[in-house]
Amino acid sequence: MTTLDIMLPYYGNVALMQAAVRSILAQSDPNWRLTVVDDGKEPDVPGWFAQLGDDRVSYQRNEQNLGVTGNYRKCLGLVREENFVMMGTDDIMLPDYVATVRSILKDNPDIGMIQPGVQVIDGNDKPTDGLADQAKKRLYAPKVNGRKLMGGEELAISVLRGNWLFFPSICWRTEAVRAAGFRDNLEVTQDLALVIDLLQAGEQMMISNTVCFQYRRHAVSISSAQAFTGVRFEEANRFFRDVADRLDTHGWSNAAKASRLHLSSRIHALTMVPGAVKSRNGEGAKTLLRHVAGNDRR
Repeated sequence: MTTLDIMLPYYGNVALMQAAVRSILAQSDPNWRLTVVDDGKEPDVPGWFAQLGDDRVSYQRNEQNLGVTGNYRKCLGLVREENFVMMGTDDIMLPDYVATVRSILKDNPDIGMIQPGVQVIDGNDKPTDGLADQAKKRLYAPKVNGRKLMGGEELAISVLRGNWLFFPSICWRTEAVRAAGFRDNLEVTQDLALVIDLLQAGEQMMISNTVCFQYRRHAVSISSAQAFTGVRFEEANRFFRDVADRLDTHGWSNAAKASRLHLSSRIHALTMVPGAVKSRNGEGAKTLLRHVAGNDRR
């Protein structure tokens, strides 16, 4: 069984990135390779990596800022193994992440995606369970006892009703992702777009309830900062409309209906309206309310 490639497209908080890297170094299964692609300019980062002294870790800095999708694409081009993870630079791998994923790959060598169990933490490393994550677990995520194999229209409907996946924790089959690629002009919906594209290509996902990854939920992030302005939901609306048309063409009419309804996204927008009003962002509040009503601008 091959080594697991861990790709870390880095931009942001240095301390959190270092905690992410330390969590990789502490894996119980040593069969991994970490590649960090730095899209920032923090002066002390190259030296920190140079002193790690672990030949499984490689680091490079982009000469020019590539942005989120550009850096994803660069990382994908650097993958050398059959399977990889595109880890977030502020997330944490629990000690048995690599062991858990490689155990699943041993039993399912051709699987396109693996979603292991995930614990959500806040900016202070404490477990958190907000309304959005409670809804993911209780309303949208499938019930899993051990492992569960899903794919096709069934999984497409499930994630389009409410995206319960955690992109940085997913293990991907390299060949499948390279064939699909990352879409242009997407940021907050890039993860869901990739999953739908892979499902349409015939790939399946193995879901495990073994918790081995911590996903950090910040009070302020790219997606939450954009939410008060409504930018996040304008992108989401374009995505759901486009996917619905594609799925209709594909013959998955029920999944297309789930995409057009995008109920969980509309409920999420509703929860953001008070924040937009409080921040006196009138245009943002209007955009959010249009999304709630399903009347987004085209």
